[in-house]
Amino acid sequence: MTQPFAICINNEGYEASLEAGKVYRIIPDEEASAHGYIRIIDESGEDYAFSDHRFHRVDLPDAVSEIVESNKQV
Repeated sequence: MTQPFAICINNEGYEASLEAGKVYRIIPDEEASAHGYIRIIDESGEDYAFSDHRFHRVDLPDAVSEIVESNKQV
């Protein structure tokens, strides 16, 4: 089963919180999603909802997803 991931494609104005090009695991949040936001763990280590337009959603194969998770790259 693949986990929901997104690559940050626009960190303008949030350079301290988001790294452009970094893969983030999406935290399920129906309310945020209903308003056009994605919830992720940002660079401060806190979960935060950012506008969906800052990310491109990607499906990672299980093996890649496990590596990303184990390396704490999300």
